[in-house]
Amino acid sequence: MAEPLDDYIDAVGRALGLLIEDAWRAPIRANLEVSLKMAKLVDEFSLADEAEPASVFTA
Repeated sequence: MAEPLDDYIDAVGRALGLLIEDAWRAPIRANLEVSLKMAKLVDEFSLADEAEPASVFTA
């Protein structure tokens, strides 16, 4: 059974014209899984509507 990210890996590979070798599939999937976990943490962190995206420093 294919992993859920395999279809995504195939689609992105085709869209970018990349040949994805079978040996690369597991490391690519692992990288995507870590990236998705980090994105979920950022997405779940609530900020007030008034929050500034970053401090502005001037000299």
